[in-house]
Amino acid sequence: MAGANDKTRSLREGLFAKYVVSLVGLVVFVLAVNGAMETWISYRATRASLTDGLEDKAQAAARRIEQSISELDRQISWVTRASQDTLEKRRADYASLLHQVSVVNQLFQLNGEGREVLRVSRQSTTTGSSADLSRDVRFTDAVARGVSYAPAWFADRTPLMSISVAHSGFNAGVTVAEIDLSFLSDFLSDAQVGKAAFAYVVDPRGRVLATSSKGPEIGKDLSKLPQVAAAIAPGHEADTSGTDFNGHAVMSAASIVPKLGWSVLFEQPTTQALMPIRDQLVRIALLIGMGLMVAILAGTLLARRMIIPITALRDGAQLLGEGDFSHRIDVHTSDELEDLAGQFNRMADQIQETYSNLETKVDERTRDLAQSIHELKVLEEVGRAVASSLDLNAVLATIAARAIEITRADAVLIYGFDAEARRFNLVEANGIDRSAEGAHATIDEGGNILSDAADSGEPIALAELGEAAEQPLREVALAAGFNSVLVVPLIDQQGTLGSLVVLRRAGGAFAPSIIGLMRTFANQAVLAMRNARLFTEVDHNSHALEAANETVRAQADKLRMQTEQLKDWNKSLEERVKTQLGEIERIRKLERFLAPQVAQLIASSDSPEGLLTSQRREVTVVFCDLRGFTAFTEATEPEEAMNVLREYHAALGKLIFKYEGTLDKYAGDGVMILFNAPIQFEDHIKRAVKMAVEMRDTIGPLTERWRNRGHSLGFGIGVALGYATLGQVGFEQRLEYAAIGSVTNLASRLCGEAKPNQIVVSRRVYGMVEPWVEARALDDLQLKGFNHPVLAMEILSWRGEVENVVDAAVARRRG
Repeated sequence: MAGANDKTRSLREGLFAKYVVSLVGLVVFVLAVNGAMETWISYRATRASLTDGLEDKAQAAARRIEQSISELDRQISWVTRASQDTLEKRRADYASLLHQVSVVNQLFQLNGEGREVLRVSRQSTTTGSSADLSRDVRFTDAVARGVSYAPAWFADRTPLMSISVAHSGFNAGVTVAEIDLSFLSDFLSDAQVGKAAFAYVVDPRGRVLATSSKGPEIGKDLSKLPQVAAAIAPGHEADTSGTDFNGHAVMSAASIVPKLGWSVLFEQPTTQALMPIRDQLVRIALLIGMGLMVAILAGTLLARRMIIPITALRDGAQLLGEGDFSHRIDVHTSDELEDLAGQFNRMADQIQETYSNLETKVDERTRDLAQSIHELKVLEEVGRAVASSLDLNAVLATIAARAIEITRADAVLIYGFDAEARRFNLVEANGIDRSAEGAHATIDEGGNILSDAADSGEPIALAELGEAAEQPLREVALAAGFNSVLVVPLIDQQGTLGSLVVLRRAGGAFAPSIIGLMRTFANQAVLAMRNARLFTEVDHNSHALEAANETVRAQADKLRMQTEQLKDWNKSLEERVKTQLGEIERIRKLERFLAPQVAQLIASSDSPEGLLTSQRREVTVVFCDLRGFTAFTEATEPEEAMNVLREYHAALGKLIFKYEGTLDKYAGDGVMILFNAPIQFEDHIKRAVKMAVEMRDTIGPLTERWRNRGHSLGFGIGVALGYATLGQVGFEQRLEYAAIGSVTNLASRLCGEAKPNQIVVSRRVYGMVEPWVEARALDDLQLKGFNHPVLAMEILSWRGEVENVVDAAVARRRG
């Protein structure tokens, strides 16, 4: 009985809320809307009236301040008369102004050059200090504009400013007056501001210059207050609301003093300004409360008429609680009672459906439990296989077979990663013929799903292989009829060991449980692979130790045999030394003037004298030197000049030996190289030009490095082709292999005409290498020692490929 009473009470409370809300919506809505509109109109009118009043006061105060400053400006300009042409007269005028205007603390005069000549205050007079104020803004602005107002500053919390007035006449000087701004507070007295409001004046930086009795302290920085920030911001409209220096909300109005950039702000606390609005809200709240009481009374009377639907709901709920789920509650009230009856009916339908489907769900749960038990058994079997065997192939085969069984996949592949070759190798396959050749057997690292999974350390599943990017595994899998793939990386703290790949012929995403299970299989495979590798390393090290012991024993026996052989070799060593000393002496003589490889060739020749005898032959001559070297040596220390030459000769020497040229001579920065003498080459012209291009490309960066060290040097090359007489010159202690003929002079003159980083060749040389070079024609050259103009070309670049001269030389020596 008590439970039925509780239900009836809760229903009545619901009906009460329903009808109370309805009546309150009719009564309170009208009262609230009317009160809100009236309050809003009163609020707007009150706020506008107060704001206008504050704005009028701020503008009036700003005008009075500006008028007072203008009056000070006029009084100061009186003492700048040109008739006061002596310091005594000027001092008398200054003293008179100080006596008449109390707000002026001191005055000082600056001459036309900005130097102080007179300073007068109420306490003292100073003349001839000659302080230089030519760059002071008070002097420069007054000269430029006639009158200058310096920014305000504070001395012992007293606001001060300077007014500078230029004297009439050319370069006549400036009078600067220091003004005490304390008089500004007189314009903000309580009689002008009002009892409830307060006012203050701020400079362009937001510091208080003057204040009323209730305002902030003088000198306080109010630039962070929103209404002050808006007032001092250029081009920004003043805010009508903000917070005062104590953090209370205020209504604000501001006016600017244009001449000085100051802002005059009048403010009134919002709580005091809106007091009438608060009283009006109290009246409206009382009226709404009375309407609420009437609505509650009417709703209570109407709720008593809802007993019939409540009884039907109570009886229906009781039947449902007893298990009669076929019973339906019939209530038609078009309100929450009908919704409640519908909820009971829907609940009965759901319970009936739940009972009918319960057996099916129990079977599904049983199958899921059996599958989980089977998965645990499979994992246990795999764990036993890993722990009981070091045969990696057997363990991986078990893992692959159990992975197919537990995931119901069609194929499983296990790859091992070769860190040295940077590729994945197939080590186990189930469902695909492992011995079949294909791109899946060996997959290089990078640009494939195996590498992506290894890099991320997370499994990668592709529901549709046909939509994936092209890669080796994709093509093989599609060809074999597989449409979805799951790749699980085999990694540990030491790096990547491989990948576990699961393939299905059916498309679609892999379940999260399958992916998690494959992670476990991957961990088991990693453990097996790491154990196998450790065992292999230990076995390999043991075999290596045995082999090392055998090697030591064999080396000991061999050492004894070699000791015996050494005795025999010593006997023949003396004869070999004598023969080799003679060969070395011949090579040393040749290396005095030939490249090492040429000297070796001549020394190994059966008739070397024939190569060095005087003869006439067509040769290619390359002459090169540094531009500006003479001036460089005159202006540079000898040690630095030698360092530059060492770098220069070292770079050229490598290229000369590379292309098998003969270094004829070099004097300081000048170097001459012969080709086709004494060793003959069919492509000696190509060698010379190719070497010249590579010399220019090599010395170019060197000149940039020298330029960074402060040396301005350039590099020029000249190449000529012609006949010359070749042979040995000099005397017994000093022999050189030289070329005599006009071709050497021509190469030297062409080099002299070359600009920095330029290669100049004769037209004959260009004609022989034209198919392989990019060149540009030069004007005919008038060279010293030549009667006719010389036709020349500039080699820009080498575009063709000649035979590799180094490989050809090696092949020739072997032949």
